[in-house]
Amino acid sequence: MASGTALIYDEEMTTHKLLWSDPICDIEVPERLSSSYEQLKSYHLVERCVHVPAREGSEEEILLVHSLEHLEVAKSTQTMNEEELKRVSGNYDAFFFHPSTYHCARLAVGATLQLLDAVMSGKVRNGMALVRPPGHHSQRNAANGFCLFNNVAIAAEYAKLKYGLQRILIVDWDVHHGQGTQYIFEEDPSVLYFSWHRYEHQEFWPSLKESDYDAVGLGKGKGFNVNLPWNKVGMGNSDYLAAFFHVLLPMAFEFDPELVIVSSGYDSGIGDPEGQMNATPEVYAHLTHFLMQLANGKLCVILEGGYHLKSLGESVCMTVKTLLGDPVPQITGEMAPCLSAVESIQNVRAAHKPYWKWLAYEDTSFLQNLSTKSHLLKKATSNPSTEHESKITNNNKTVKVDRFLELHMKNILFPMPPIKTATTGSEGSEHFLPEHVQLVKEMDKTEIKALVSNFYADLVKEDKTLFSLGSMLAILDKILKKEVCNGIAVAPTAALSAAVALRHSVRFGFQRVLCVFVGNMQIIPNTEDGKMLIIHICDKELSGKTSNKHYISLNWKEDAEGNDFFSAVLGFILPAAYSYQPNLTVIAVGPNRNVGISGISLLVALLRGLAESRILAMIEDTEINLMQNVAKALVGASTPPFGIYVPPTQEKVNKIKTLRDQFQQEWKMLQCSGKL
Repeated sequence: MASGTALIYDEEMTTHKLLWSDPICDIEVPERLSSSYEQLKSYHLVERCVHVPAREGSEEEILLVHSLEHLEVAKSTQTMNEEELKRVSGNYDAFFFHPSTYHCARLAVGATLQLLDAVMSGKVRNGMALVRPPGHHSQRNAANGFCLFNNVAIAAEYAKLKYGLQRILIVDWDVHHGQGTQYIFEEDPSVLYFSWHRYEHQEFWPSLKESDYDAVGLGKGKGFNVNLPWNKVGMGNSDYLAAFFHVLLPMAFEFDPELVIVSSGYDSGIGDPEGQMNATPEVYAHLTHFLMQLANGKLCVILEGGYHLKSLGESVCMTVKTLLGDPVPQITGEMAPCLSAVESIQNVRAAHKPYWKWLAYEDTSFLQNLSTKSHLLKKATSNPSTEHESKITNNNKTVKVDRFLELHMKNILFPMPPIKTATTGSEGSEHFLPEHVQLVKEMDKTEIKALVSNFYADLVKEDKTLFSLGSMLAILDKILKKEVCNGIAVAPTAALSAAVALRHSVRFGFQRVLCVFVGNMQIIPNTEDGKMLIIHICDKELSGKTSNKHYISLNWKEDAEGNDFFSAVLGFILPAAYSYQPNLTVIAVGPNRNVGISGISLLVALLRGLAESRILAMIEDTEINLMQNVAKALVGASTPPFGIYVPPTQEKVNKIKTLRDQFQQEWKMLQCSGKL
């Protein structure tokens, strides 16, 4: 399995710059690259990455996507004077040429392909290319929106040609619609293109009808073009996460890409003058973490937009830290998507229902009367401020956002524990667990007795049971003290071990502990104080236990053909867990488990995004394959196999819908449909 994260940066790409005054183009400055690179250096991330040199993309590579005429025009600008450059630039919407633009754009293409080659050849696992000019607006025959050559589209065509790839996912989280990428692939079922973008009912640039949710692709490409329009500004972390939970991730797991490429624009982040959104830098760590679970971890992140330098730099760093496998910081903000976001999500799901198996039984219908329509009328009658006034306002906002981000990053960043994943190494487990798992010493009998007898006497009646907790308590103790990030323990009685672990964590001071029980287990701890959220995945109802907001029973028996647990994890468990925002996650797997190894691995891998990756996994069954896959998911150094995707049956879809309806007022990330 490949390891390592590539970083591609070439200072040459900062020579492309605007030579005249243009209020539209003046935000696309060379400092976007240089300051992001400096920020990476300040976090000591550059030295942790594998350096891959950039190169110029060849003419043949550019012609994979663009016309010869477009290439010749770009080439001709190298010897032009300022007047001529200005004249040619005027032929395009929001673009400027400099004598070095052609060279920089070729470097941007080449850097993207260098990253793709490093990932596909197994030299690295993933990586990021810091490139300029960006690419996602450029079309076959035209520069557009600061973009000359479509770096990501060229990379997708190159990957198909050189590596024979048949399924490529492009995720465009830039705040503008990458219409160039859409036009290139809208008839191509081998590329799934997902873009969210500020739209405001076609009021926001590029103001195209085909940027709306009903543009689903053409011909054989129907269903493979996914537009999620944001119809108001101010979208935040929870709106972006909801889009992933309820649209992108279920689609991506069904599509099963062989490679993921991100058109990574950070103008969708806080402080950006273009996007005017409120998402904070750590959201990109979470989005990156989700995408790392696809395509066996093959992920190429390519810079697009981002015009607030501090916000851009911090967001780039959050992305690279996650690619390197660092624990993901706790997400901030209220975990509740706004009504406008939920409406857009519902409409995208309705538009794509005919094309995706995971949506086949979902109860989706279009919403026509959107909550944001009235805002447009107000906007049309309001007085526009003068350009001078808005410049002053923007400068003040920039200073405020800079200050906010300075404090915000200090609050969310935390020292990494010296050990990532621990086990106590019972029964020679060190021989089969991944190399990154470290052994810690079990607690001895005296320590266990001292710890347990005072507080857990009601749970632990016999010495034999007591001493079986030694492995779990040793790892939990190190997680609680932040000496270890996460760990895996064999627990002869998983339900009892979990009960002790939960009570011990709350006693230690943890206010929100998420516990996921897998299997038909009887001991369920008391949840009445609200310090725990228990999700119990079993194949039959437990006697005398009814669901409430802190104890949720999910009856599930996995399909024999493959993994249909995707729909339960993405449609219910993950959104509920993100709503709760735990500061510790406990996963207990009992003997009569009703979910396969691939489903459990998926659950662990995705839940690693919560609680700064603090997870204690306890497994009653010592099946080596299960231990190995859970350990892999905890370490995050390689993606465990998630099995063959099986779409959920109608009965299972209804089961999740019933739970969503029951709990979405409490756990608001479950919301995926507006008021009908």
